This record gives sequence, structure tokens and C-alpha cells, in this order.
Amino acid sequence: MTSRTRPAADRRSASKRAAILAAATETFLATGFLGTNMDEIASQSGVSKQTVYKHFESKEALFIEVVSRMTNDAGDTVYAEQPLAPETAADVAPFLRAYAERQLSIVLTPRLMQLRRLVIGEVSRFPALAAVLYDRGPARAIATLTGAFAKLQQRGLLRCDDPRAAASQFNWLIMAEPLNDAMLLGDAHLPGGERLRRHVEDGVRVFLSAYGLH
Repeated sequence: MTSRTRPAADRRSASKRAAILAAATETFLATGFLGTNMDEIASQSGVSKQTVYKHFESKEALFIEVVSRMTNDAGDTVYAEQPLAPETAADVAPFLRAYAERQLSIVLTPRLMQLRRLVIGEVSRFPALAAVLYDRGPARAIATLTGAFAKLQQRGLLRCDDPRAAASQFNWLIMAEPLNDAMLLGDAHLPGGERLRRHVEDGVRVFLSAYGLH
């Protein structure tokens, strides 16, 4: 293969890999790990099964890639436009509300809830995936908030001796109830619209009653 033809071949290979991942994502979410077979993924992605195995050595490797990619993409979306920590006391509550609404609206979607259920159901088979979901989900959220809260504490805008503890409390104050409802009661209980805004307002008010300036 010449240097001229290699880029075209690389593009075709990348396109096939993307098609395999797209088909695998939909199939795993719909039928679970055990209910999915590589023949179906090959058919849905428009490639041969040999091509699927050329890109992913096993169904397990493909499943891990799907979970890792979906989790990373969700986290990157939450934090891609994360504003800088506010400079004035008047901006703290709007900052917290904007963060909470963005996190809830991105994380609590039917696809990500199905992914979470899928990983929990397969935790005995893939224990490392649960760690991936935690590290790139709540752990990343708490770490991001810890950095922001440390800056706010240094600027005298929050009263928190332990920014990480405050970050964990805020994260679960915002996430715990809607996450539990969605996981256990189904997609109909995903928050949205006025319900989401009220939940965020209440959570921010409770948090600032403990950590805000008085």
C-alpha cells in the first residue's frame, strides 16, 4: 500500500469501527450483554463478523469499549462548557443552579440510565466496568466540584473547611433522588422541565443554607 492510498484505507477502517460501535451500543442497550451476539452486530453495522473481530478481539472487549465511550462522552458533555468559579457572592447560586441543571439533563437520560442498569447487572462478570462508571461519573463530578468549591472558599464566597466533603454533599443532594427514581421506577420518572428546576432550586437553597454566606 502506498502512502497515497493509506489515508483512504485508514478512513475506511475508522468508518467501519464507528459503525461497529454504533451497532454494538444499540444492541447491548436493547438486549444486554448475554442477549447480544457478534453476528447481529456485524449485520447491523454492515460489515463481516471477521471485520468486527479485526477491530475488537471479543464481545467482552467491545462491551467494555461501548461502556467506556458512553461514560466518557457524557462526562465530557457535562464539563465541556463548565464556567469558571464565580467571583462574587451574587453569582454563586446561579453558578450552582446552572451546573446542577446541566448535570441532571445530561446524565439522567434513558440511554445512560439503561447503560447504568446494564453495568450493574453485569458487575459480577465485569467488576472493572463498575469502577469505570464510578470514576468517570460521580467521582469526576465530585472532583470537579471540589476544585470549584476550594476556589470559592479561598475567595470567601463559601464557608467550607473541607471542599471535598461539601462537593460530595452537593453532588448527592442534587443527584440522589432523581437518580434513584429513574433507576428503580423507570424512565417515566426522569426529571424534566419545571420539576427539574424546582428540584435544583431546592437543592441549591439547602446547600447554601449550610455553606453559603449569611
